[in-house]
Amino acid sequence: MKTNESYLQLIRELKQNIIHSRYEASRLANRELLKLYLSTGIKLSRKAASEKWGAKVIGQLALDLQNELTGLKGFSRRNLMNMKQFAEAYENTEFVQSATAQISSVSIVQSATAQLENDIELFYSISFTHHLILLNKCKNTEERLFYIRNTALQSWPVSILELKIAEKLYKHQGKLPNNFNSTVREDVKETALQLFQDEYLWDFMNLDGTEDERVIETEIVNNIRKFILGLGKGFAFMGNQYRLEVDGQEFFIDLLFYNRHLQCLVAFELKKGEFKPSYAGQLNFYLNVLDDKVKLPNESSSIGIILCKEKSNTIVEYAFRSLGTAMGAATFKTTRHIPDALRGVLPDERKLSELLNA
Repeated sequence: MKTNESYLQLIRELKQNIIHSRYEASRLANRELLKLYLSTGIKLSRKAASEKWGAKVIGQLALDLQNELTGLKGFSRRNLMNMKQFAEAYENTEFVQSATAQISSVSIVQSATAQLENDIELFYSISFTHHLILLNKCKNTEERLFYIRNTALQSWPVSILELKIAEKLYKHQGKLPNNFNSTVREDVKETALQLFQDEYLWDFMNLDGTEDERVIETEIVNNIRKFILGLGKGFAFMGNQYRLEVDGQEFFIDLLFYNRHLQCLVAFELKKGEFKPSYAGQLNFYLNVLDDKVKLPNESSSIGIILCKEKSNTIVEYAFRSLGTAMGAATFKTTRHIPDALRGVLPDERKLSELLNA
């Protein structure tokens, strides 16, 4: 059969409809599953409180459910306990009320604000596994809601959610010392403020903290996928030691990216020590050259981020104050913090490797 454009268009439309339908079916199934888990958890919580039930009774309940519904999955003793914990964590919130509306005749839709309705939608759009991670690793509902919003809006898998929690994104996002108020376009200013953190965790790199900038840069390039995932949404890698030429002289930017949401080039400069005011002048020069020689006419002005081991926010503020290019300063860590009480007790990486190999 001769293929024409009309036929190919039909194929494209059918494909898009199938993909959309599957997504909607999956989304609705996840929502109903979470509602079932919440309503089940509420019933277990209330019954356990009134009847003084312990884990043993809930274990028997799991076995009896298996006898009643052969092949039932997701209702083991452990998962029933998880449902109970899940429901109790949100017992006095609109999320539980929306899940148990048919049981308790509570409706929140009429009184809900637009933000609340949106949060309820996001709450039910992430998986139960995501929720369990948040329950066990986040201290309060506000922190969990922060990660729920980001997970849903950016489609984070479980591994990325765990990474963002380990990085303490909740504490660091939007805290970057910067001069964006006077240098970034008004329509993307809030996006820029929320996109960058004031501290990054790079525990995927095999470093001990004594390396120079070039070694750190090489490790980042070797692990570029993990590095980009750690940066956030919309980054595309353009290269390391990105060459600029000015009046016959060569200059090199450590790491250059493009961000789709900001529609601009983003330059990162690595510094192994403490922030120095002179770093701002160097980065300002790079950004001016990028805007003049690399930036396309339809793109926004470039942004620069200085990544260093330590910084004084006051010194950063003075260094950036009168500069006309957009920049910020963040710190980075290459290992997760080990409590002081455990230092000297746990073997270092080399010794641990030897023990495992033995």
